Amino acid sequence: MANDAFDRLTFLGWRGGLAASVAGLAVSFFLFGFAVIYWRNADMDFMVIYSALAMNDGKPQQFLDHTAYLTILSVKSWFQLLHGFGLFDAYTLPAIPSAANPTAFDAAMTSAVRAARVLAFMVATGCVLIFAGLARLILRDWRVALLATLAFAFSGGAAVHSRILRSELIAALPVIFALMILIAAGRRASRVRPLALAAAAGLCVLGLENKVQAILLIGALPFVILPFGSADSASVAFWSHRRSRWLVTAVAAIVATAAAWAAWPLADIGFDRGLLDAAHFVPLAFGRFGIYQMALLLLAGACMVAYAAIWRVSAAETLASMSTIAAGASIALLALNLDYNSGNVIAVFNPLEKMITFADTTTTNAANGSSLTAIFLLLLDGLGSALARYTFVLHSSPRPTVFLTWLIMPGIVYAWRRGERLAALQALVLMLAAIGIDTLGVRRGLKSEYFIFTDPLIILAGAILLDAARDLRFHKWTYPIAMTLFGLHIAVGQAEPVKYAFKRTGPESICEWNPYYMPLMPLPWCKR
Repeated sequence: MANDAFDRLTFLGWRGGLAASVAGLAVSFFLFGFAVIYWRNADMDFMVIYSALAMNDGKPQQFLDHTAYLTILSVKSWFQLLHGFGLFDAYTLPAIPSAANPTAFDAAMTSAVRAARVLAFMVATGCVLIFAGLARLILRDWRVALLATLAFAFSGGAAVHSRILRSELIAALPVIFALMILIAAGRRASRVRPLALAAAAGLCVLGLENKVQAILLIGALPFVILPFGSADSASVAFWSHRRSRWLVTAVAAIVATAAAWAAWPLADIGFDRGLLDAAHFVPLAFGRFGIYQMALLLLAGACMVAYAAIWRVSAAETLASMSTIAAGASIALLALNLDYNSGNVIAVFNPLEKMITFADTTTTNAANGSSLTAIFLLLLDGLGSALARYTFVLHSSPRPTVFLTWLIMPGIVYAWRRGERLAALQALVLMLAAIGIDTLGVRRGLKSEYFIFTDPLIILAGAILLDAARDLRFHKWTYPIAMTLFGLHIAVGQAEPVKYAFKRTGPESICEWNPYYMPLMPLPWCKR
């Protein structure tokens, strides 16, 4: 219909809209990413590439801070693949020319950085397409799913991670995809639904293996998923009435036990007190490691029971799902053995302790102290700073999704008042999760690299409200408001890449951390 704003906004259709999104990402990448001088985004480009080059030379993983484990492994394998096809020579550390020959060094590092940036672009593009597919499973209207995909593709987080090497993308997106899988599986009961939960658990662990900050998003999932059910959520007949359901549940428990047994040596290493003391990890609760990890497991179990009670999931399916979750998480933990390093293992099993080692003094003192007042004041300060950024007026931010929050918050009230209370509640819990995670992210400056953890939550909240308020597409103001938001979204989202492309500062600041993070790779412009 001519006055249907959704039709006007998605005139290219589903495939055409996705193709246009990918094309837009490619244009932005090649203009403001690929061609940018190789040292412009050295943090973390250099650290990841250096570690990948060293590992191709037979050395252990060099960069362990985040841990960036899967990012480094992917770059390492990508370099090997390109070298195997004769497209890339400098794929090991000895293959990089000496800093004494700046011209040759620059040429080799330019080749390495550009190759790695191409990989980052391909991974980001793949994530956009996966997001699109999962959004279409969740949302009733494909047009709303396409609009959500466009918002994600050109968000501040995606803009950053589609052109530089960072650990956040492969940490955040697996957990976001896990959430979307849980939403889709929760709404439509089936015999194989426990397998979907296994996949979600595995994705969460993979995300945690790449950056320990993913624990914040993982910790929010049990609460966030509670309102995401429907009349079709109740267990199918197989899980409610068939006698064989208990046999399948028992098999699931056996598989979970076997997977946990296989992963147990990693857990033993993860809580090895000698390794933890050597890494300067300090337990956060009662002077013992493993307390909050166990609390998180119990919380997840309690939320599963609550979800089962709310949406009529049978006891057999709930128990089978608990087993498949344990199996999926344990199997994903085995990925740490692909290129084993005890530093990665202790970080994954003790993510908050790892995060504290890089926190500022105020945060560290509050976390290690006994004063609840100090912790409360710290959180209150973070909340105020996060909300100020959401206004954009009180604290400007290179984050276009803040403009969506201007519509989402009143949209929640509007949906509630017009009877779409479940949609309002779903959007609310997504927004609360985003605000909570950003509140903690403020302690690290809430840099644009961290937007990838919460941008998808904000976008999903807006999409759910838009999907519920279907009559809004006929309102006379919908189209002009949407076009204005799209313009702001693209302009603000691309601001950071454009700024970096046209910066005029030199690479001298890299010299401050080069000896620590890249001791075997002197740089031509740094004095030794």
